Amino acid sequence: MILFAAVNCHAKRLHYEKWYQEQWCADHGGKTEVVLPDRTRCDCLTDTHAIEFDFGNKWAEAIGQSLYYGLQTGKKAGVVLILEHIKDRKYWIRLNSTIQHYNLPIDTWVIEK
Repeated sequence: MILFAAVNCHAKRLHYEKWYQEQWCADHGGKTEVVLPDRTRCDCLTDTHAIEFDFGNKWAEAIGQSLYYGLQTGKKAGVVLILEHIKDRKYWIRLNSTIQHYNLPIDTWVIEK
């Protein structure tokens, strides 16, 4: 007998990514979910930056996505890393250490709860 259980993948999240994205982007004069020429969506586009939002554990993915959005828009790449728990601080360190080590053209911001 096989049993299946419904699992809420956002059960440990305080808010959805979109909730953080909408608030931060509005506060910084940006537009959310901007469709790019290749039909990908940039989380937040400001006058100067193409920004990817991700939760801490997805820090590595955020690097690649932000660089790609920057390439597509001609704007500087940016990452807003969402840290909902104190233990997530390690991801902020990993993100910025990698960017610094490889001298990547990415600006970073953090949302901490």
